[in-house]
Amino acid sequence: MNWRQKLLDVTSQNNSLLCVGLDTDVGKIPKFLLETSKNPLFDFNKAIIDATKDLVCAYKLNMAFYEVVGKKGIEALEKTIRYIPNNIVVVLDGKRNDIGNTAQKYAQALFDTLKADAVTVNPYLGKDGITPFLDYKDKCSFILCRTSNPSAGDFQDLTVSSTPLYQIVAKKIREWNTNNNCGAVVGATYPEELKTVRTILGEHIPILIPGVGKQGGDVETTVRNGTNAQREMALINSSREIIFAGEQQDFAEQSRKKAESVRNEINKYR
Repeated sequence: MNWRQKLLDVTSQNNSLLCVGLDTDVGKIPKFLLETSKNPLFDFNKAIIDATKDLVCAYKLNMAFYEVVGKKGIEALEKTIRYIPNNIVVVLDGKRNDIGNTAQKYAQALFDTLKADAVTVNPYLGKDGITPFLDYKDKCSFILCRTSNPSAGDFQDLTVSSTPLYQIVAKKIREWNTNNNCGAVVGATYPEELKTVRTILGEHIPILIPGVGKQGGDVETTVRNGTNAQREMALINSSREIIFAGEQQDFAEQSRKKAESVRNEINKYR
């Protein structure tokens, strides 16, 4: 299924813009799992997915948390992707890019080998580093635009002919969206910039929005500034706040409670 239709369908079915980040840090997994499981990363993810799959529109897997573990981590990543229900959007967050030929291999790895619906991509190399990802017309590439980290402004706020660089990137995302498969990454921690980017992108380009929860982004402002007129086309990501809500045997139940609370808070402003 085309990623866009999948996103619209699951947003409606689960009444949700919530994207749960499976940034599964092996150092934060409940100790009893580490002691009893042969693959604690996957078993942890499996429990979180079982507990939250009716509350989300997407799961976002930050690849660094799996790659750092080596072979077992890659195995957990692959098994997790296969375990996520087919109706839910899978975002692989690797922020990949390189010159054209290498970028093509990154795109093949993420879309063909790992079967992601969407990926995060760094635009620093320009269009030829983005095109191999956009050639996958049924997949979505979320292009870094205004990131949520404190030092984002080191480059993204620099002005080019009096226009901040992040706004130029937003205009490029709109320009590159000829296959209707571009998205943008904009942090909830910069609400005015989020509003500006939504205006530049228009109604139909989705925004992946990290930064609510532990990073301090405001949910109400995020919904009002980041969604389109139908209060859709936004994937509002929360990771640590949800997946590490509990440390005991009932950790998945605690994650469900937190995910439901965040989903409901988002929906208050839709």
